[in-house]
Amino acid sequence: MDERHARVSASFERQGLMKTLGARLARVADGEVDIDMPFGGALSQQHGYAHAGSITSIVDSACGYAALTRAPVGCGVVTVEFKVNFLRPAIGQRFLAAGRVVNAGKTMGVCTGEVRAFTGEGGDHKVVALMQATMAFVREGA
Repeated sequence: MDERHARVSASFERQGLMKTLGARLARVADGEVDIDMPFGGALSQQHGYAHAGSITSIVDSACGYAALTRAPVGCGVVTVEFKVNFLRPAIGQRFLAAGRVVNAGKTMGVCTGEVRAFTGEGGDHKVVALMQATMAFVREGA
């Protein structure tokens, strides 16, 4: 595990919400992070789909951790703003949120994310949500 992956993994393990959602880190690379979340009844909304809050949470975290891979040394990240487009009902056995850095400067990073719904064992999926996000780099301990 390289330093980037170790940094992201350590931070991810401190997130209570990701544990509550049953989410796990699936991939960490330079400027990219994937988070996997299995679907369960506790994550549903009134029609039985995955709740928008759970979908938004995993893609926000994927974007934030993607930004963390590009953050200056000694900095963490916090979300400044995001926009989510839901393209279709979030129906699936599991969901994968993929966050990617589009641009990273000295004080913030701009990211895109998408959430894919998987209904079977194969790789077939449908994109259910897209995110555009801005992450601020903040000094740790400040």
